[in-house]
Amino acid sequence: MPDIARQPSGEPIAALATASGLGGVALIRLSGDGVYAIADRLTALRVPPSRRPAGTFAYATLRDAEGDVLDDALILFFRAPHSYTGEDTIELCVHGGSIIPQRVLERLWQLGARPAAPGEFTRRAFLNGRLDLTQAEAVADLVAARSPRAERAARANLQGRLGQKLDALYAQVLAASSETEHLLDFDEGELPGDFFAETCRRLEELAREAQALLATWRENKRLRDGIRVVIAGKPNAGKSSLLNLLLGYRRAIVSDEPGTTRDSLDETILLDGLPLCLTDTAGLRDAPGAVEREGVERTRDLLAQADAVLYLIAAGDEDVPPKGALVLHTKADLAPGLPAPAISVKKDPEAARETVLGLLREALQTAAGETPHAMLANERQVAGLQAAETALCAAAQELRLGDVGYVTAAQQLRAAAEALAELLGRTWSEDLLDRIFSSFCVGK
Repeated sequence: MPDIARQPSGEPIAALATASGLGGVALIRLSGDGVYAIADRLTALRVPPSRRPAGTFAYATLRDAEGDVLDDALILFFRAPHSYTGEDTIELCVHGGSIIPQRVLERLWQLGARPAAPGEFTRRAFLNGRLDLTQAEAVADLVAARSPRAERAARANLQGRLGQKLDALYAQVLAASSETEHLLDFDEGELPGDFFAETCRRLEELAREAQALLATWRENKRLRDGIRVVIAGKPNAGKSSLLNLLLGYRRAIVSDEPGTTRDSLDETILLDGLPLCLTDTAGLRDAPGAVEREGVERTRDLLAQADAVLYLIAAGDEDVPPKGALVLHTKADLAPGLPAPAISVKKDPEAARETVLGLLREALQTAAGETPHAMLANERQVAGLQAAETALCAAAQELRLGDVGYVTAAQQLRAAAEALAELLGRTWSEDLLDRIFSSFCVGK
């Protein structure tokens, strides 16, 4: 793997930008200084790539060093700075599969390009000012999205919504920091009388803005990883049958023998574009055996961690569901007149499924936001914003002490500004970029 921290920033790089393997078309991306000279040698066009304007394309035959045909390709031309990376960029659409794309790549490497490292195209886009660091991270989130709503949330950050929020916060913190630093030149007794109270108010307001943004991390995790819905109840309440019904296939073992499910079982479904992580659990009772008792304890732990609880009560049972649970009466065919909602998986599975999905939609309305907006997307962003929020609160606390605390307050405000600057990529280190972009796929 190339050590990109030691490479010239404009060195030409090439990589497959589509998944390897069988496919109709493969896209190869080539970016950096001299890529048009490479393309001139790769093709035999009457008007060579180096003389073609940006935003155009051409159909060309690609040839190896001996002049033999590698493939016929559609070539797209981009010129710096108006490309994804901000550099001269060429994209080659060749036939898919494992052989042709690899042969074309090997020819590009012969002509002076080198293999791109993971995330190197996006890294160059960041370094060339095409994206801030939150937008660059959103590229990986967009690729990894497992549901339509997670995709929309990642796209919102890619469009700059998170960066705009952080940038506005950074500008205000920087202004407060500059004003406080300026006071260091004043002699005691010369400080503006209303400065401390007004600045405390501003810093407390900025800290609340940071706290509101920190609260979006939990929401984004739900969009990305799914809302955890725990299916619970007494033994034989129909939990495993319900899981199988929602999945559409037999995943859990179903038996009339109590205590069949002794450990939790996780599966995911999509509902209205949001992943739901369904967990089938051991029935809640005073279990006779050690293994089942362990399963019951795990169920209790899962109930405490759940975003929503779907609690099943079978016909004829008397039970008290956990507070806030979505209660569902099961085996309605055995006891007509059960309180709604009541279902019978055995007698009317389709109606049962629709009833349960309706209940789960209630959980969606309270456990996840409806509209994509600025949301923190990873632990790095959470840690950085927490550091800024802590420093803002500490600065406000120091300023409440009056002129004896403004020196320390100035230090805290510098720390808050530095934390926000790193979140946006205003300041960065090679180690930081290595950590971020090493998780990207090659070709992005």
